[in-house]
Formats: sequence, structure tokens, C-alpha cells
Amino acid sequence: MAPRYVGLAAMVAAAASVATLACAEDAERKGIAAPPGHVFKTIISGYEFRSKETRALQDDDLENPGFLAVERAADAWKKVEGSEGKSCMSCHGEAETSMKGVGAAMPKWDDKLKRPVNLEQRINICRTEHMKAEPWKFKSGELTDMTTFVRYQSHGMKVSVKTDGPMSPWFERGKQIYYTRYGQLDLACESCHERNNGKFMRADFLSQGQTNGFPTYRLRDQRLVPLHERFEGCMFDVRAEPFKPLSDEFLALELYVAWRGIGLPVETPSVRN
Repeated sequence: MAPRYVGLAAMVAAAASVATLACAEDAERKGIAAPPGHVFKTIISGYEFRSKETRALQDDDLENPGFLAVERAADAWKKVEGSEGKSCMSCHGEAETSMKGVGAAMPKWDDKLKRPVNLEQRINICRTEHMKAEPWKFKSGELTDMTTFVRYQSHGMKVSVKTDGPMSPWFERGKQIYYTRYGQLDLACESCHERNNGKFMRADFLSQGQTNGFPTYRLRDQRLVPLHERFEGCMFDVRAEPFKPLSDEFLALELYVAWRGIGLPVETPSVRN
């Protein structure tokens, strides 16, 4: 007999008493007013859905384990690599100045490539085209560290992605993916993060699924996790075949989900369960 998979409604019902308690705590969560036409009235960071202990860990720069990546990448920023004899600093100078606001606006349209690129892709474009160095592999420590470091330079700044003009078709594609049901569990992103945020699904406490803290240090993994890996993990969780990291599908989804958190402060490196 084929395995029987339980739908979202049944899983939520199984944890009804805990879910009710969680919903009762909604009033304590702080968010920002959403712009007109947004799917939410209030946009709330995943930070507000975590325990007091996890939030305290994120807030303490000395204890936040994600800051080890910031320190490593600060050294890598100055390291000369590739046949051009350049480092990141050779072109961009001090990251605290030149990278300020960059991570808050990604993904961003690239006129030369005629497509949007995200932060990981932009870093590797710099490496291959300007440094003549080997690109870093997705999920490698080097790429995740540098992505975290560059995004950290926008810490506290508002997410400000552009979705109009040539970005519009990518935005619409990302929206379509967000609302499409996938996998044997027949769930979409919105099934959890829009209709059921603030509730438990088995052991998972569902947030709005905002991306303003990525890369994020996940306590269960004991490492920094880039956004497309989290997308990949969500699709595995619903028993679906995931898109490839840095694929057009995940890039479009990244753009759309970033828009859903527009105006939230960049929290990178955030800490999540």
C-alpha cells in the first residue's frame, strides 16, 4: 500500500492546543505596517516568532555564532586571489562604505546580463570577471561567509528590492511559484507562511517566511544557511523535487519573497531554530 501523507489541516489540528496558545501571543509580536496592496496588513520578521533565548542570542554580537562568518569574510575581503592580482578591496575599498545598502536591494537587475542577480551570483561575477579567480561553489563556506559579510553591511537598513520594469516578469514568476502546490503533501509556500503563520505544524512553528535575516544561523544545523538552501529544504519537507539553488525559479522566488518583507530591517546574520 502506498504511504499515506497527512494534509496541512490535519497536522495543524493535531497541535490545536499549542497553536491556540501561539496565536494568543500574536499581539506581542512587533511588525511594520504593510504598504497598500500587500498580502499582509502587518509584516513581521521571523525574529518575532522565535524564543526569547534565540532572540537574545541574535542580539548579542559577541554570542551570535553567525558573526564568526563576518570575521572570516572580513579577512577574505582583503585577500588577493586570481590572475589579476586583486582582492575585493582592490575595487571596492572598505566594505563598510562601499557595500552599505547593497544587500538590502538584492536581487537586482543586471543591465549587462539582462537578468536579475542575487548576492551570491554577484560575488562570483566579481571573482570570475574582475579577479579572474575561480567562482565559489554554492553552500561553500567561502561563498556563504562573504554573502553574510556583504549583507551585514546593510544591517538595520530596510529591505528595498525593486520589482517594476524588467524585474516585473521575474516578480510574477516568483509569485506563481509561491502559490503553486508541490510535492506529495500538496503544499505551497503560502499554505504555511501566509494562511497558517503563528501556528505549529508538527514541531515547526510557522513564521511569515521572511528573508530579511539570510544567510541565517540555524541552531539545528549549527551553521549558516543560505536562502536558496532553505528554499530547497522547504521543498524537500513537502516531499517535492526541489529546484536547483541559484536557478531561475529560486531567483524569481527570492525576489518575490523579498518583496513580501519590504521595509523590514536586514538582520543578517540572524539566528533561527
